[in-house]
Amino acid sequence: MDEIVIAWNRFGLGGRQQDRVGDDPRHALLRQFDRFDPRPAMLRERPTTADAIAHYKRLTEAQRNQRQQARAKGMAISEAQANAPEAIQQMRRDMRQAYLANVHARAASAIASNAPFVERLVHFWANHFAVSIEKGAVTALSGPHEFEAIRPHVLGNFRHLLRAASLHPAMQLFLDQAQSIGPNSQLAQRAATRGRDAGLNENLAREILELHTLGVRSGYTQGDVTELARAMTGWTVDGFRRMSGLKVFDDHSAYLPQIHEPGARQVLGRRYANNGAQQVLDILDDLATHPATAHHIATKLARHFAGDEPPATLVSRLESAFLGSNGDLLSTYIALVEAPEAWAAQPLKFRQPWEWVIASLRAMDAAPPSPQMLNGLLVNLGQPTWQPGSPAGFADEASHWAAPDALIRRVESGQRMARLAREQDIPALAERLFPDSLGEHTRLALARAESPQQAMALLLAAPEMMRR
Repeated sequence: MDEIVIAWNRFGLGGRQQDRVGDDPRHALLRQFDRFDPRPAMLRERPTTADAIAHYKRLTEAQRNQRQQARAKGMAISEAQANAPEAIQQMRRDMRQAYLANVHARAASAIASNAPFVERLVHFWANHFAVSIEKGAVTALSGPHEFEAIRPHVLGNFRHLLRAASLHPAMQLFLDQAQSIGPNSQLAQRAATRGRDAGLNENLAREILELHTLGVRSGYTQGDVTELARAMTGWTVDGFRRMSGLKVFDDHSAYLPQIHEPGARQVLGRRYANNGAQQVLDILDDLATHPATAHHIATKLARHFAGDEPPATLVSRLESAFLGSNGDLLSTYIALVEAPEAWAAQPLKFRQPWEWVIASLRAMDAAPPSPQMLNGLLVNLGQPTWQPGSPAGFADEASHWAAPDALIRRVESGQRMARLAREQDIPALAERLFPDSLGEHTRLALARAESPQQAMALLLAAPEMMRR
């Protein structure tokens, strides 16, 4: 692969017809940091976290009322849910439509971006801090989680990104943090007098340590998980409980003192004072700059940009940049761009479905198809947006995406997308998109195509389009 092709594809989201070979590709990538718009027009038009929370609160209140009415009539909860009033069903449909529109806006932003390297980084971090619409309450919040918790911090310090992504309502609902109650909190004590249990939920605390910061087998213990979970109690979602005293912050995270577990905490051998909402923030700040976190983040970045089995030298280079800058992400990205390992012609990365769809639409100079068609494509390809199979996010290795049946689905999807392309000289387009890197087999296949549409479908299914 030529370096300009690496810059467009490995670092970016695929070349466009108007892109031209310019000066040093490394300098071109670094200049994108100044061009990145955290809130492009297509995202500014989307409902915000505040809008999604307001909708969530209306739905939650309506569902509470429905459950109360069901109990009064002696109905089972499952029966009540199956026969929800039209107003509740409409609110659920509205959440689904908001999700589809957010996916569409995300694609439009990526296709139009003049800073595709940074857009790729946004997608990387959104997958690192994965949430899933499989938890119904997250459906309308998944987009705002990326747009408002990830995008504004993608070029900042990991400490701020960790706070914003972990405490956003989407993450709290996805990993059940809003349900977590300190065993000795005020609410738990009141519940005990009525014979009810109020329990601690460790889901978010565990994933913060295992996935978001330190990584697996990095030395933390079950005791550290429990202590972090205790520190996190109090952090909740506006509307989840009907109690006074809730404090909602500017980023729409919320804190309720009555459910916080009192007392000092000890995590990874360090003691944290009994200071309420600040307690977990102090822990997160220390986790953000821990050496194990640096190694975990460096390994994931190296794997994403330099091969499924990343070079140890690159991991070490990124780890040093992260630690030396106290978690500054921009410094880490600069080290990545300057690293020779990231520009090696081999090994190649195999594009994930989202990457391939976006690269195909950028190559065609086409707007994203309708929200329904776009979502259908991604579902068929096995990567529905904001719906990974686990909190670990979508896998980043070729073995998860390059099975024969998956390649057949890509060919079929390429044929569908090719219908969106305007008629043009496809062999000439291919030469522009892959200067000095177009294979002879692809060149010959395009020349023999019976129509421009067939040629475009062949180009989208070519090896050059599948790799980066």
